[in-house]
Amino acid sequence: MPEEPAGTESSPGRRAGDRGRYGKLSREKVLVCALEVVDRDGLSGLSMRRLGAELGVEAMALYRYASGKDALLDGLVEAFFLELEKDLRDLEKGLGAPEKDLRDPEREGGPRDGPADAPVPAPDPVPAPDPVPGEAPPGGWRDDLHRIALSAHGVALRHPNVVPLLATRLLSTPMARRPAAVLRGDERILALLASAGMSDRQTVAVHRAFTAWLLGHLLVDLRAMDDDPEEPDPAFRIGLHRISAQELPRLRATALAMADRGGPAELAAGLDALLDRFG
Repeated sequence: MPEEPAGTESSPGRRAGDRGRYGKLSREKVLVCALEVVDRDGLSGLSMRRLGAELGVEAMALYRYASGKDALLDGLVEAFFLELEKDLRDLEKGLGAPEKDLRDPEREGGPRDGPADAPVPAPDPVPAPDPVPGEAPPGGWRDDLHRIALSAHGVALRHPNVVPLLATRLLSTPMARRPAAVLRGDERILALLASAGMSDRQTVAVHRAFTAWLLGHLLVDLRAMDDDPEEPDPAFRIGLHRISAQELPRLRATALAMADRGGPAELAAGLDALLDRFG
């Protein structure tokens, strides 16, 4: 590409303007809009051209805030973790409304009436004391991991189309190049485990096990199951007639149950079973 002559920045028609229908662009505005597009249209619906149209600017104007689609996808992961950070801060300040205790024995673990992603009724929030830097919060490290898991589950329900990126982008992005919000999430977990008196080796083992279970649960629980979302009959909605009873008898027999989300109750039960080996 030939070098642009000096003074081109102020020349009309040579530089895409970055003032759209929502005012002057910023990285935050670009990422918020990208998240809205993906929430509505899925990852396949995101492109620089589509995003520019949503913001009311030329696609070229976006390259000042994201170098391409890969950078946008990394930005979506960043937006996910920033939202998780905010939810956790609100819980720590007593401003959030956490769902019912994930390990409540009276909570039904099976399918609920109503939509699979219907929110679980939450108790009135109880103001929490300000956390003391460097100390584990009241309730112990296991309770804190449960709070992180529940909060992540809530963000995932709000942005299910972003969840696959938590695996694919982090698989391909070296740790030191990941968004700062992602690294702060790791730091939060490592710090609370270290403050509970764990050695570096134990801390890494628990961090790895917790992250693997949380990510695996989100990917499985939120995977696409409906073949025809508008179909009222559950069997036809998941396309049960497309699954051979001769070749896949057990899958066909359990398909309707598999289509129901396990939700936070199964997330918590599996997390407790996992953490039992660490004490």
